[in-house]
Amino acid sequence: MLWVKAFHIVFIASWFAGLFYLPRIFINLAMEENTAAKDRLLLMARKLYRFMGLLAVLAVVLGLWLWLGYGIGRGPGSGWMHAKLAIVLLIIGYHHACGAFLRKFEQGKNQRSHKFYRYFNEAAVLLFTAVTLLVVLKPF
Repeated sequence: MLWVKAFHIVFIASWFAGLFYLPRIFINLAMEENTAAKDRLLLMARKLYRFMGLLAVLAVVLGLWLWLGYGIGRGPGSGWMHAKLAIVLLIIGYHHACGAFLRKFEQGKNQRSHKFYRYFNEAAVLLFTAVTLLVVLKPF
């Protein structure tokens, strides 16, 4: 079980590294006017998003293995797990929102400013903090 837990943590941390960085690329894309620079940023964003998808799948599969296979977060006093799962759904939604924003940039249809993406970028930090506090503190 410790191997599964260790790799779950590794894939979560790696996935979140992408969730922290991809919106930073969006900030630069929203401000950039040079076509060559935009193309380079779009290439970086595409590659990062694809890699993040793989990391997300591995993180979720290992998390499900811990929950359903080993029973972590099951039984009495596991209200924290229900809250964590709700936040995980929000994180997956955030990941998909990143994909939607990337498609808008690829199509040249971005309507949002760099300031929007600066705020959007902070949502990943809040989600990561919430999940971490729930897992470590298990408040309910």
